Amino acid sequence: MIDDNRQSLADLGALQSDATQAAALHNDGVSAAPLREQQIDAQGRAYATGKRKNAIARVWLKPGSGKIVVNGRDQTEYFARPTLRLVINQPFDIAERRDQYDVIATVKGGGLSGQAGAVKHGISQALTRFEPALRPVVKHAGFLTRDPRVVERKKYGKAKARKSFQFSKR
Repeated sequence: MIDDNRQSLADLGALQSDATQAAALHNDGVSAAPLREQQIDAQGRAYATGKRKNAIARVWLKPGSGKIVVNGRDQTEYFARPTLRLVINQPFDIAERRDQYDVIATVKGGGLSGQAGAVKHGISQALTRFEPALRPVVKHAGFLTRDPRVVERKKYGKAKARKSFQFSKR
């Protein structure tokens, strides 16, 4: 089944190494998938919605100096804890685009942790809409998937979702 055009075993070795490299790229999760088209509005911004727990964030992303504004306030003012600011900047760090984009976000609902997660989800979505080539990297890190965990509802006959009332023998 070997073509007559192959002159030596070196040609076969080169062909086999090319095939293994292509298979490794495909199995690595960063394969050559068809690129999506860039989604930008008239002002040159990419828009996306991020969600986490009960928080919903509307995010606009545009090229700039790395300024992040949340509900009209700077990120250091709105998210005072450094861990929350770290969560917000994760998509830029993984894509190696730190201080290259300005972000304007409005967040409603939930607490600060949920809002930070929602902004992160929105930034990730907007980043892939602005630069579709970054989608495999951001998706492989798991930032495009909405975290489905929410607070469990309280059941009747229980003190909380699962906690029972104190047992009384008499």
